[in-house]
Amino acid sequence: MPSVEIREPEFANIIDNNSIVLLDFWAEWCGPCKAYGPVYERVSEEFPDVIFGKIDTEAEPQLAQSFNIRSIPTTIVFKEGIGVFMQPGALPEDALRDLVGKIKELDMDEVRAEIENRNASQDE
Repeated sequence: MPSVEIREPEFANIIDNNSIVLLDFWAEWCGPCKAYGPVYERVSEEFPDVIFGKIDTEAEPQLAQSFNIRSIPTTIVFKEGIGVFMQPGALPEDALRDLVGKIKELDMDEVRAEIENRNASQDE
């Protein structure tokens, strides 16, 4: 499935209603973003069950700010509504493909338990 432009009004709905969502924060003027775009697009075609979203930091500055985006491109991944990966810089095609496979295998019960444990220890 080709990547989709994501805007702030539909952002939460997309995260909440899809199992895996990858986000590419980018801008038109960014050279590395232009190089990463075709790679991101090719990999998106291989995983029709995964949402590959693109967020233009110029058009959606509030979304970029909410994720504290300081350099672009930045890739962020959500699984079952939980942010599980964030990395600035363009990922090589094989690494991006590999990342999607690892995210699919990620045990979200373990992730939720780890979050609960971390929150509990911070409350102490």
